[in-house]
Amino acid sequence: MTERLDVFMARANAAYYARHDPFADFTTAPEISQVFGEIMGLWAAVCWQLLGSPTEVLLVEAGPGRGTLMADALRAIGQATPAFRAALQVHLIETSPRLRAAQAERVPDATWHDALDTVPAAPMLLIANEFLDALPIRQFVRRAGGWTERHVAEGRFVEEPADPADIPPGWGSPPDGTVREHAPHALAFVESVASRLVAHPGAALFADYGPAEDLPGESLQAIANGKPADALASPGEADLTAHVPFAALAQRARDAGARVHGPDPQGMVLARLGLFQRSNRLARSLSPAQAFSVMETARRLGEPDQMGRLFKMLAITHPDLINCPGFDS
Repeated sequence: MTERLDVFMARANAAYYARHDPFADFTTAPEISQVFGEIMGLWAAVCWQLLGSPTEVLLVEAGPGRGTLMADALRAIGQATPAFRAALQVHLIETSPRLRAAQAERVPDATWHDALDTVPAAPMLLIANEFLDALPIRQFVRRAGGWTERHVAEGRFVEEPADPADIPPGWGSPPDGTVREHAPHALAFVESVASRLVAHPGAALFADYGPAEDLPGESLQAIANGKPADALASPGEADLTAHVPFAALAQRARDAGARVHGPDPQGMVLARLGLFQRSNRLARSLSPAQAFSVMETARRLGEPDQMGRLFKMLAITHPDLINCPGFDS
């Protein structure tokens, strides 16, 4: 059986998340430090205030993992802005029954959705941490002055002639052998979010890894049992991800009429939002060993040589929201 890469990736990841605990293979920012989720909650609280404090608002998370980020966010929101906590309704976008069960233990009052389509049309604050990187991608290769597209057959790539209509216009005519990735699912999701934020006051914050600019190259990778694995072997036994095309996502959001902030390095945004100050306050109430761990995790999230530079943050807002917390106006 031959499958286009994005079809293969969608099938493999659906099987992986249905059968495996992904957090046995990798650790995301909310699992590294409670401060990450708290900061995301406070970011949403400030955005709510900038939007005029609507009496009803949706707090939405796409790809909420175990529910750790949302639980930490709600705790911080309740302490800092109880009026926002009273106004918000929690909605989680998650397809995995296994992960929904874990999320329900931490966020029992949530409403679950398989996709953004069923989230009600209303003022919305959306958070998506390491969500876009798991959405299926397509890969194209420049051959003999044209483009081929990668398919998967029996654990290896095969190339088929590409439909010219599927080639983004900005790719030009690079040298033979150049690989380009296209992320239609991520682009469609961001476009849908942007369209909602134009129609209703709101903001969205995406945190993920990838370059800020549009570059050639291939980034598909797999993690199984906590180690790098062959992305094409044993579909459903490894988590497949790819770099997020932030420049293309930002342009798609602008084309939909939304205002774009960033992408900026994650470490820079988190520092502006108070990562190190909040971690330091938390550390002061702990034992020396615990305090050291808290500050080490803050450095892991924010320092350029760790997650601070590779990971980016991109905010999309209603066009009237000129200033967005954590980003230069």
